[in-house]
Amino acid sequence: VPYIAMEFVAGIGLAELTNRAPQPPDEVARIGAEIAKALAALHRQKVVHLDLKPENIILAERGAVLLDFGLARHAELPDLLGEESSVPMGTAAYMSPEQVLGERSDPASDIFALGCILYQLATGEEPFGRPATFAGMKRRLYHAPKPPRDIDKAVPRWLEAVIVRCMEVDRSRRYGEAAHVLSDLRNPDQVVVARKSAPSKERAWGAIRNFFRRTDEKSLVGKAASSAVRAGPPIVLAAVDLANGSDALAGEVRNETARVLAARPDSWLACVTVLKTEIVGKTPDVDESGRLVYLQRLVALKDWARPLHLPEDRISYHVLEAVSPADAILNYAEHNDVGHIVVGARSSSAIRRHLGSVSTKVVARALCSVSVVRLKAVEEERRLSP
Repeated sequence: VPYIAMEFVAGIGLAELTNRAPQPPDEVARIGAEIAKALAALHRQKVVHLDLKPENIILAERGAVLLDFGLARHAELPDLLGEESSVPMGTAAYMSPEQVLGERSDPASDIFALGCILYQLATGEEPFGRPATFAGMKRRLYHAPKPPRDIDKAVPRWLEAVIVRCMEVDRSRRYGEAAHVLSDLRNPDQVVVARKSAPSKERAWGAIRNFFRRTDEKSLVGKAASSAVRAGPPIVLAAVDLANGSDALAGEVRNETARVLAARPDSWLACVTVLKTEIVGKTPDVDESGRLVYLQRLVALKDWARPLHLPEDRISYHVLEAVSPADAILNYAEHNDVGHIVVGARSSSAIRRHLGSVSTKVVARALCSVSVVRLKAVEEERRLSP
């Protein structure tokens, strides 16, 4: 007798939680980050799910598990479903505008569905209801749902900004990568909240403008991002040692970071410096001058990054407190699905040879590409000489 053996996934179905929505904002962010991490892994395998919804997600101990790939598409295989029918395929409540128009190739469609799920978790309402007709599904091209905070003021502005960006009709304004959603959900203090949600009259005028553009509906959803397969997620982590201020090595780390970013126009930068703590007790909160050490290091990190001239939505800053700088860098990289690490390496010393340098540990254990930057021997000797 033919049979199919499938893995048993122990966990909680996401539908159970959406049925009890709204959920606390911290829980919405945690769940959303787990789903975004699963999507990032899926998209790296050149697969788009195209039917992401609570019923197809289980929250297991190891993270979010995606189910039911019946409508999925692989970028390098024929799209047999698309060839058979031009009817939109998916679940109406979570379907992206481009799917409604028959497109089945863009990973951004899964990000739109994730936004709908986050909206439902945060507000207890489905952003577009459950339309049963093609005309009903097309309304999302012209009519934006109420901003989450219009429904529940308990939704933080930063979370609303993430949700709204996930559900942008125009893909040029939507998140292009699930890894970027993951980073924002796990680092809310770095989310750019451009302005308050548009008032009702402004949203109404926007709907009217879109109505008169409906003769060219595909222009509303914009163009898909490049389908070229990239090497890893687009988050670049620059780990810079600023314990003694910005020196020549920090400058070379910045130069290498600029080269990496130039090679990946879709990437964004996480600037990281580690405030080392002692094994027994913590580093004092203030220095001898009474200045807060954390804030002092954060200002130095922003000064270090300023010559890169990156827009604020393409860069974030993180001062990590840890006993082991290498462990802090590695944990951040794994937690945020980093695709490339740039780290500086100091000259060899007896202590470093015995204990191992930060860069050596990062290279040995990182799950992504690592660029190690060193100064030329002459420059290093000049720096160390009295």
